[in-house]
Amino acid sequence: MCNRAVKDALDVLRGSWKLPILVSLTHSKKRFKEIAKDVNGISDKMLSKELKDLEMNHLVKRTVYDTFPPTVEYSITEHTATLNNVMDALSEWGTVHRIKIIGK
Repeated sequence: MCNRAVKDALDVLRGSWKLPILVSLTHSKKRFKEIAKDVNGISDKMLSKELKDLEMNHLVKRTVYDTFPPTVEYSITEHTATLNNVMDALSEWGTVHRIKIIGK
């Protein structure tokens, strides 16, 4: 396992919010407030920052529609699909770990 590659991956996905945001967008594109509702506890300021980071790393696409007021939707990119195995593995490990630690 290459330490540099793991560090690079963690730099992109670091924090409490990036993976929950990606999970929120997995099945459909959403507007900002819809994502905020899905990702319980995130502030608007933090959601905005995390969406910008995910967009910079080509994991989220931001689409602005020419309406009044402007409509903005977020969706995952094709590149995000490369994380499916990682997110599935983290979900499985998290379930096993939760049972081991707290029995639920």
